Amino acid sequence: MTLTASSIGRKVAMALSGIFLVLFLTQHFSINILSVFSENLFNEVSHFMGNNPIVQFILQPILIFGVLFHFIMGFVLELQNSKSRSVKYSSYKGSANASWMSRNMIYSGVVILSFLGLHFYDFWVPEMNYKYVEVLPLDPNRYFEELVYKFHSPFRVTIYALSFVFLSLHLMHGFASSFQSMGINNKYSKTIKSFTTLFSIIVPLGFIFIALFHHLNAL
Repeated sequence: MTLTASSIGRKVAMALSGIFLVLFLTQHFSINILSVFSENLFNEVSHFMGNNPIVQFILQPILIFGVLFHFIMGFVLELQNSKSRSVKYSSYKGSANASWMSRNMIYSGVVILSFLGLHFYDFWVPEMNYKYVEVLPLDPNRYFEELVYKFHSPFRVTIYALSFVFLSLHLMHGFASSFQSMGINNKYSKTIKSFTTLFSIIVPLGFIFIALFHHLNAL
């Protein structure tokens, strides 16, 4: 029996993929925040990540699979939960049984997925075009300028900021519940809850800060 064959298995798979994406988010933030402090260091790290074959041909496909798997599994679980509520709980009242964030995970997820599409269009597609379509010579100093250019537009910065607000709301429920789905409910649960809450606020705010920092510096 595969992990996704049962309802519990699907929740565990969803939790594991979510934690995997949180690890990527942490790594992504750790690199992007460098652009605030050091243009040269940001260029060096970005050039290494962008031209490392392990990152490009092993980790990147795994990441894309993880993103698709997480969102597909999210839709599957939402359909399953909706069917269960309509059949078994005719008197179900969402506001009385669950938080706003947990009831609207599917909507915040759709916003985040849409944002990821924009993010891929902004950064990943041009990168693939640069390296594999136009086959331009390596330029280890181009990454900072490309990042800053993307944040010239106040409209794009606004979209980014709003998307990260939704990401924060999504993480507020999803990150903590991932540990519950894996059966972690012990004396460390309160500590885990506190950590996931702080992470869900600080990291999205950090991304918003990066976008605003480069936008305002370019004025």
